[in-house]
Amino acid sequence: MTAIRAALFDVFGTVVDWRGGIASSTRTWLDDHAPDRTDIDTGEFADRWRAKYQPSMQPIREGRREFTALDVLHRESLLELLDEYALPTDAAEELNRAWHRLPPWPDSVAGISAIRESVIVAPLSNGNISLLLDMAKNAGLPWDAILGAEVVRAYKPTPESYLRTAAVLDLSPDQCLMVATHNDDLAAARGCGLRTAFVRRPREHGPEQSSSEPTDDWNYVVDDLLELGVLLRQ
Repeated sequence: MTAIRAALFDVFGTVVDWRGGIASSTRTWLDDHAPDRTDIDTGEFADRWRAKYQPSMQPIREGRREFTALDVLHRESLLELLDEYALPTDAAEELNRAWHRLPPWPDSVAGISAIRESVIVAPLSNGNISLLLDMAKNAGLPWDAILGAEVVRAYKPTPESYLRTAAVLDLSPDQCLMVATHNDDLAAARGCGLRTAFVRRPREHGPEQSSSEPTDDWNYVVDDLLELGVLLRQ
């Protein structure tokens, strides 16, 4: 088999805890801007904001809207959500920046560092470059390169997002390993010729999530990124 030269990572959910991070930032924001709204479940707020994520990108995937950075899409979704909750919108941008400072999972920094000993490591994320840069600085993520979605002008799971990322790195798809906790992401990557690694993240969707399991025979299935680092050195 062709040697793997690069590990490309899904970020939201695989590398960082988007739900916990957004819930925590939302609570701080509410304390500052709507202190009387103690009725709001910030975990539910995070879930509802995330639920707008895929629909916001669909017009772009279908060619009905020109490419637009994820920061803009997140803010549009947030304004809708604040209206649904009858919350003030004048400080929306402050809360929108919460996506830039999401906390890493406990194994992420050490795991990516271990994987980096064997191959190039970079995000293959729908995030924009400034978002991913800020996140990396805040969380200490040791990427070799940061390739935001605007580099390839496409959003996963369209084939262009995977193929153009490989091309930017001057690699063939089968030299790239897609690392994700989402089976649909891995299926799309494999359809483009990338190798695949499934990482269990049983708390991505909060404490009530019951499991995180592969639904296909991916090249690697691991409990954390440290384990993947060991396997890639073998």
